[in-house]
Amino acid sequence: MSAEAPTPHPEMPRRRSRVVKSNRTQILLFSILTLILTAAVVWGGRAWVRNSETLVFAVGEANGPEARFAARLAAVLKNNSSRLQLKIVPNGDNAKALSQFDRKEANLAILRTDARIPPRARALAILDHDLLLLISPNGKKIKSIAELKKKKIAVVADSESGAALVRNILEFSDTPDAARVQMAPPGATFDQLFAAGFGAVVKIAHASQIVKDKSYEQYTRRGGFTLNAIDSAKAIARKYPAISEETVATGMLSASPAVPAEDVDTIGLEWLLVAQSKLSTTTVSDLARIIYENKAELALTDGFASKIEPAATDKDAFIVAHPGAAEYINDEIKSFVERYSDLMYVALAALSIIGSIFAAIYTKVTRIAPEKASQLATAILDIGERMEYAKSLDALDELQDELETILRGVVIGLRDGTISSDGLDTFKLGYEFVRDEIGLRREHLKRHPPSQDDKVVAVKTAQSA
Repeated sequence: MSAEAPTPHPEMPRRRSRVVKSNRTQILLFSILTLILTAAVVWGGRAWVRNSETLVFAVGEANGPEARFAARLAAVLKNNSSRLQLKIVPNGDNAKALSQFDRKEANLAILRTDARIPPRARALAILDHDLLLLISPNGKKIKSIAELKKKKIAVVADSESGAALVRNILEFSDTPDAARVQMAPPGATFDQLFAAGFGAVVKIAHASQIVKDKSYEQYTRRGGFTLNAIDSAKAIARKYPAISEETVATGMLSASPAVPAEDVDTIGLEWLLVAQSKLSTTTVSDLARIIYENKAELALTDGFASKIEPAATDKDAFIVAHPGAAEYINDEIKSFVERYSDLMYVALAALSIIGSIFAAIYTKVTRIAPEKASQLATAILDIGERMEYAKSLDALDELQDELETILRGVVIGLRDGTISSDGLDTFKLGYEFVRDEIGLRREHLKRHPPSQDDKVVAVKTAQSA
């Protein structure tokens, strides 16, 4: 065999192996980064959904029922691991708390329906009812509002607003008769007030407290009193939307003897938990759910908020229910997908675009570019140039093997992406040309085998080298 016989070039298989291994490494890294990105998106979305929200709750006196209810609600939210938190802000009285709410400095407040209602207040729940008990001496029944107007009236209530309410109902507000309606001295009993010349006592109290008050039963046993119905309760409630029709149920004041002996119609006021109208539906719905599902934990020891009721969801309600509360009350709460479907659609579209950009940048920066098929035509032409030095069939066989190795590498590279199809026609033309030339050279050597002298010269040349 001639010393000039070419040796096969192994660069092509080794290069393809290195490229494949490198790309596999890049694919693995890209998969890991994709998982990390996905985990980050999921974690961020969960954190966004569960992100805590602090609501400012404006209340009256620090030790008043509103403040104590707010404290109970804050504890319930914490115990239920709610994303909602409360910041309780005490004021001198409930009127100041409502002023803070009206200035949009608070998200929540409690009001009685005879208060000045902030225009942006929306109802979440009815916390309690205040009943008007019209009481007269035993055996002296008051049959009508017209008869009541002729009497001197003492009002037992927590504030002057109670006397103002009675004057308004009796239409005494701007008349000299207003003086006949007076606030009762603190601690005065019914007997003392009747002895002082009052012909009637109007007591305004929480329904929940009336049930717990044992003094009515004691009065009944000492001589009794008369609980009068307000005969025009329906007309009064229609005239004054802040006032509601109420009923004093049988035995509500005293079980033994039963006072009243049968249900008595009266009027009253509602205590409402209200929220700002601009507070999100989701937030209020979550808050309403916590309130209605934890009523027992929210009731105060004195009875306030012991019977929480759903707010009126009718459009003609005195204070319209917040849409979030109405959703829960009417069982119209949307699922997570329904609530966030539009946002999810936008988010998925954005993630798709971002992911495509990320993949393109990552591929551009990190991935080894596939080799063009046309660039491998040079290796084929090199085989063609070395073919003229092949003096034997064995040398042609080596060149043929090298050509087939290049072809095999291109086919595999096209499959796994390490070689692009760019210039494939050029490669094909070069391959066919060299293949045909090797075939022609093989036929020539078969017809004209090298002479013995050529072999001897070749051996000597090899030895001298």
